[in-house]
Amino acid sequence: MSNLDVKPKPVECGGREDVPGGPVHELLPPRRVPLGESTVVRRLLPSLGRRMVGAWCFVDHYGPDDIADEPGMQVPPHPHIGLQTVSWLHGGEVLHRDSLGSLQTVRPKELGLMTSGRAISHSEESPRGHGPVLHGAQLWVALPDSDRGGDPAFEHHADLPVVEGPGFSATVIVGELDGAASPGTVFTPIVGADVALADGADVRLPLEPDFEYAALTMSGVTEVDGMRLDPGSMLYLGSGRRELSLRGDGASEFVLLGGEPFEEKLVMWWNFVARTGEEIARAREDWMGGDRFGTVSGYDGAPIPAPAMPATPLKPRGRTR
Repeated sequence: MSNLDVKPKPVECGGREDVPGGPVHELLPPRRVPLGESTVVRRLLPSLGRRMVGAWCFVDHYGPDDIADEPGMQVPPHPHIGLQTVSWLHGGEVLHRDSLGSLQTVRPKELGLMTSGRAISHSEESPRGHGPVLHGAQLWVALPDSDRGGDPAFEHHADLPVVEGPGFSATVIVGELDGAASPGTVFTPIVGADVALADGADVRLPLEPDFEYAALTMSGVTEVDGMRLDPGSMLYLGSGRRELSLRGDGASEFVLLGGEPFEEKLVMWWNFVARTGEEIARAREDWMGGDRFGTVSGYDGAPIPAPAMPATPLKPRGRTR
C-alpha cells in the first residue's frame, strides 16, 4: 500500500477548524496515479480541497481491472511510519509481506490491517496464478501521537461482523456500526463499512452525529443522501448526521468511511505520516541508509528508493486547502 509518485507533494492536514458543523455534499474528484508496474488507481484522498475524513488520510480506488494476462499489482518493499494501512478487496487477491515476517494472502471482504507504529516496511503483489480481475481500495488511517511510536503489527481477519436489514448488508471493516464491532485494532473513534444495496433498496443507515463521513462507491450506481454516484466517486458528507438515506439503482456497493475529526495537525509525504518536516527527512534517511525499517524477505525485486525531499519546508497546518 504505497504512494509511488516519483515527485510526491507534501500534504499538510489535520485539526478541527475546517470540519463542517453540519451535513454537506462535497464531491471529491479522483486523480489517476500509477501504482507499480501495471495498476492505475483513482486517488480520492487527499484531494485538492479535502485532506482527511476522521483519521482516514489516504484513499485509492482501483479496478475492476482485467489482469488475466497481466502481472497485476506489483508494489516492491517500501516503508511507512505514523499510520495504519487497510487492504480491502472486492475482486482478486493480494499477497502481503512485511519486515515482521508476515506472509498473508488477502482475499475479497477480508481485512488486512497493518499498523506501522514507529517503522515498518512491506510489499504487495498479485500472487502467481492469480485470478482474472483485481478490484479494491487502499486506505490509510493516521495514528494519534500517543500511539504512532509503538510497535509495528499486522492483522488478518477473514471473518468480519455484518449488519443486515431489508435490501442491504454492511460488513464492518474497522470500528463500529449499529452495534457491530470489527476485531481490527483501531486507535481513534472511527468506522469503515462495506455496504451492499439490492435493486430498489430504500435504507436509513444509523450514523454517529459527532463523526464526519464520506462514501466511496465501488460498483453500481448508488444514491447517497439524494445524490447519484457512479463507481469510483467519493462524496464527503460532513458531520451532524444521525442517519444516512440510501437507495439502490440496481445492485450496488460502496464503502462508508467516518470518524471523529482528527485534532492533531500532520505532515504527509511519500509513505510517511509525521508531525514535522524533520521527522520526514529523518525517516527518508533511515530508509535509504539504515536498518530502522527492517527487511522484507521473499519479494522478487529491489526495494523502492525514496524520492528526493522537496525544496520547500514541510509544515503541518489545516485539513483543507
